[in-house]
Parts: sequence; C-alpha cells; structure tokens
Amino acid sequence: MATKKTRTMTDEHKAAIAAGRTESRAVKAYLEALETNRPKRGRKRTPDSVNARLATIDAQLADADVVKRLTLVQERLDLLAELERMSTTVDISAAEAEFIAAAKAYGERKGISYNAWREVGVSAAVLKQAGISRAQI
Repeated sequence: MATKKTRTMTDEHKAAIAAGRTESRAVKAYLEALETNRPKRGRKRTPDSVNARLATIDAQLADADVVKRLTLVQERLDLLAELERMSTTVDISAAEAEFIAAAKAYGERKGISYNAWREVGVSAAVLKQAGISRAQI
C-alpha cells in the first residue's frame, strides 16, 4: 500500500502568499479609486450651471405632456445626484500611500510595465514615488 504524503506550506511560503494578497488589494483599491474619480470628457459643469438647468426643468414641468414630464423628472433626478457628487470630495491619499508601498513588488511579480501603469491612469509622479521607472520591463 502506498502511503499518502501530506504537504505542508512553509512559513515563508505563507508569508509570500499573504504579501501578494496585500499588494493585490492595495493595487486594486487605488486603481478603482482612480477609475471612479476620473474626470469626465467635455465641458465641466458647475453647481451654478446645474442649478440653472434645474430651474429650467422646474419651469418646463408645468406645461409638459406626460412623456416629456417623465424625461424631465429623470433629468432632474440625475442632476440632483450630480450636485451631490460635486459636493463630496474624495480623498484617495490612503489608497495612494498603500499603492506606493506595494506597486513595485506587485509590478515586478506580475510583469507590469511602466507604460501599462500609465495607460490605466497612474500618474508619473506616483510611479516615481513607488520606485517604478520607465526603464522597467
């Protein structure tokens, strides 16, 4: 009869796996924060321009037929949500700090080039702080 050999992970292996997970979480959190807060294309709206459009919508609602009223109500809801987003400031400095600590090792392990980081929106300044240069990969 063959005996079954049990495999055990070394403490070093467990630590490497844990470090990889931590790095992956830091990179993912920062890239998601960048994606969520990426500036939109086109002309920037101000709270004043949004409020002006809301006033126009309110004036048009009184005389609108039911289908037009439906679209105006939806536009008003969208504009109110946009005003809410405008008033909220997002601080990604904590995610950025964790990214800076993890990005170099993560990128080297995964074979990610400087250009790939730049293409997904990571600034050159952040990459420099992370120790990632154009010469890598």
